[in-house]
Amino acid sequence: MSQTKTDGIHPLDYTLYENGAWQAMAGAITEEALVCIHLNGRELATFMCTPREPDELALGFLRAEGLIHSLAEVRALTISEDGRCVDVWLDHAVELPARRIITSGCGGGVTFDDMRARHTPLNTNATVTPEQIFARMRELYQAGDLYSVTQGIHTSALSDGERLLLVAEDVGRHNTIDRLWGKALKQNISTEGNILLATGRISSEMLGKAAKMGVPIVVSRTSATSLSVELGRAWNITVVGYARRNSLRVYTALHRIALEAQTVAPA
Repeated sequence: MSQTKTDGIHPLDYTLYENGAWQAMAGAITEEALVCIHLNGRELATFMCTPREPDELALGFLRAEGLIHSLAEVRALTISEDGRCVDVWLDHAVELPARRIITSGCGGGVTFDDMRARHTPLNTNATVTPEQIFARMRELYQAGDLYSVTQGIHTSALSDGERLLLVAEDVGRHNTIDRLWGKALKQNISTEGNILLATGRISSEMLGKAAKMGVPIVVSRTSATSLSVELGRAWNITVVGYARRNSLRVYTALHRIALEAQTVAPA
């Protein structure tokens, strides 16, 4: 597989106003661009995303949509010279979905999955402590190299509770999940039974991707939507929001949070 890389950072000078004074500054912002995916010679999808490691985004998206199940199915993958188009050829024919569902995610999230179709509820003994969540969320911010430069990007990670296994960054929060799955395919890492950590809002699409990945615990530093909570209940996924410093909110499947004190005070 050939690959063209960009660093995802766009240098930009700006004028800073601070403490009553103006100052010319040299800085950087996150790069955003259209990246297209072609499958077996046909256009499949176009993303607004960070044009960095587009092969991982393409592979993760194909896996999330059920078009591939392993890297062994990929006969060839090429990236255009400008890094804006990924051509994937499989060792078998596929029937492309008839329609897309445009999602609410910044970065132009797109999926062919109908969220009304129920996934099988996840039955797993996986647990995590609040202390592990706080520690892994701190590591999540430290692990993002684009975030450290621009502070204008979403970051997600896959964790086993003890450490971060994979980290992905993108301007679109949904894209980070596809990137994680693409990385997992390339590195032969199983996603099942692990924890998904995210800086962005937990949406219904993110819960759908987590269910497909077999991830029973989804954590964010910010909020969850009402539909994501409903899906979390239906699919037995633990949804955790506002995980910051020493507090968090558990919306569904509390049994996976290992508490020293097992009693929960009524609201």
